[in-house]
Amino acid sequence: MTDLLNLPFHLQLLVREYGHSTYQLILGLKDIEDVAERTKRAGQIVQLMLRLQPALRELPEVQTRLWNHLHAMAGEEVTLEAPVPLRSLTVRTEKPARVPYPRQGPKLRAYGVAVEALIAKAVTLEDAAEREQATVQIGRTMKFLYRQHNKENAKDVTILRHLGELSGGQLKLDPAVVDSDNLFEMPAGTGATKAFIVPQPQQREGRDRREGRDNREGRDRDSRGNGFGNKNGKKRKKGRSQEPQQPPQ
Repeated sequence: MTDLLNLPFHLQLLVREYGHSTYQLILGLKDIEDVAERTKRAGQIVQLMLRLQPALRELPEVQTRLWNHLHAMAGEEVTLEAPVPLRSLTVRTEKPARVPYPRQGPKLRAYGVAVEALIAKAVTLEDAAEREQATVQIGRTMKFLYRQHNKENAKDVTILRHLGELSGGQLKLDPAVVDSDNLFEMPAGTGATKAFIVPQPQQREGRDRREGRDNREGRDRDSRGNGFGNKNGKKRKKGRSQEPQQPPQ
C-alpha cells in the first residue's frame, strides 16, 4: 500500500478526494500494455470516480475534470486516448516563479499606486485638451481618496500641490479656475442620497387637527360604551326585561 504522506501534495489531495482504493486501480493502468484497453479501463474508473463524488455532476465540463484528475494520479508516462484534452502535469510538479513584491510604496499613501499609474498615463497624452480633462478627473479622484484616508476634506490647492509632486510638474491647472468652477467636486447625482424633507408648519397643523379629532371621537365612543348597549361592554340578553323587579307585597 502506498504511503500517502510520501506522495506530492497535489496527489495527496486527489487521493483523499477519491479514496486510496481508486488510486490503486489507477496505478494498475500502467500494467495494461494495449492503449485501447487501458483507455477503456480508465473510462470505467472515471465513472467510478463520478459515483464517489456525485456533487461533481453540477460542475461544468465534469468529464474534463475527472479525466485530468485520473491523468495526474496515473502519471505522465501512462498514455491514454482520452476523449477530452489532457493538461500537462508540469504545472503541478514545477515550482512556480516567485511573484515580485513591490519594494517601494506609493509616494503619497492616501492615493496609492493606482493614481500614480493614472498620472503616468496622463503625462503621455499629446492633446492638450485631453490631458487637461484627464488631469481634472485625476484631481477629483485624489480629492475623494484624500477624504476617505484622512477623514477630512482637502483644499483644492493641496490637491494641486500633490498633483504637481506626483507628475513632476507636468500636470498643471489654474487654481482660480479650479476654485471657481469646482472642478475637483463630484458631479451632482453621483451617489447622492435623497434629502430628508421636514414637514411644513401647515402640514403639521393639519396633522395635529386630524389627531385631535381622532382622539375626541375615541373618547366619545368610550363614553357611549363599546357598541353593546352599556358602558360595561356586556351584551343584553334577549327575552329578559330590563325594568327593575317590584318588591313582594
